[in-house]
Amino acid sequence: MRFGDDKKYERLLEACGNGDISRRQLMGFLTVAAAAVGVVGGPFRGLTREALAAVEQVRFDGWGGIVSEAFRNNAFPAFTKKTGIKVVEGEFGDTDEFLTQVKASQPGEYNIFLVSGVYDYARFNKAGFGAWINEANIPNLKLILPATLDAFRNETGGKLSAIPFDYGTTGIAYNRKYISDAEAKEAGAKILWDEKYKGKMAMYDGWQTRAWMASLYTGQDPQGATDVEEMWEACRKQRDLVVKYWGSGQEFIDLMSKEEIILSDGWSGRVAYLQQNGHDIGWVDTANAGFAWLEGLMVLAGSPMPECEQLLDFCSEPKVAIAIAEGQNYPPALDPNKVELTEKVKSLPGFDPTGKFENFIWEKADYWTKNQDAFKKEWERISKGA
Repeated sequence: MRFGDDKKYERLLEACGNGDISRRQLMGFLTVAAAAVGVVGGPFRGLTREALAAVEQVRFDGWGGIVSEAFRNNAFPAFTKKTGIKVVEGEFGDTDEFLTQVKASQPGEYNIFLVSGVYDYARFNKAGFGAWINEANIPNLKLILPATLDAFRNETGGKLSAIPFDYGTTGIAYNRKYISDAEAKEAGAKILWDEKYKGKMAMYDGWQTRAWMASLYTGQDPQGATDVEEMWEACRKQRDLVVKYWGSGQEFIDLMSKEEIILSDGWSGRVAYLQQNGHDIGWVDTANAGFAWLEGLMVLAGSPMPECEQLLDFCSEPKVAIAIAEGQNYPPALDPNKVELTEKVKSLPGFDPTGKFENFIWEKADYWTKNQDAFKKEWERISKGA
């Protein structure tokens, strides 16, 4: 079968639509043909998205590392076995990178991704990339924490294009061999500017985190800085103390585990991983030095909604969500008053046993949307030495 033979592919699509062949059989025909000649352009390109739309599969993009492993090991194979829907996995390094990919894609090429934070949820929707979920198709929604649902609903007029899935905090990680708990907790964010740790610290290469921590250091509201110049000057001062700015959770883990650094801001789940693997890493949580973020399973425009909604509901099933939580070390967005959580989940950094998040500092999407262009541009200049 040649890819240039449009009529044969049109007949296959028609046969699938009429029920003469199954979607899996269609995928099999396409896969065999693609393997024979390689997936290239030409007439097949125009048929690819139509064909794939008829195939029972969804694409899921996550953060890679232990996060993607947690989904792969605890959800996707079981979901495929139960529903027959295949999950195709992808990864991204940061949300800006992924947003660029989505903008350059055709509707339906990307389906579900792990959106990190209310701000990112809001900006994907404002850009028109969100798809509204039929909540009636997500029975497990009743088990999700009301506060997390409200956080998303408030940004999209009461509708949802993502299901809250887990949460975490950005705080300060330190090696207890060299830095005591008392010192870290007393200093808070200021320890990230302590010159005695010059050459022994690293920071996350993210403009939002850098602006947040610098605002704390200069005594300003991290989501309402009034002296932006002072905030960025603090970042320049810190730059001279830093070994490097890391770009992924795995890089952070490598730096801390090998003791190439002893101090950094970081993410609660990655700190938990280090602690579970025998590294004596201390943690100053969000109430003192950082902020909380809410992750969700977000559906993008053009996606096959019934299949996506099935995956969202499956991942929100308590048994599945708890297994993923234990794998990636971030607490699930399940209501602890309705779902019995495991001791491991309850011991994770950042876990809130009340589900009320009274001590959490959530993102204000309006503030970050308003300042994103200027802040990102300035941080890029500073990180390059300007």
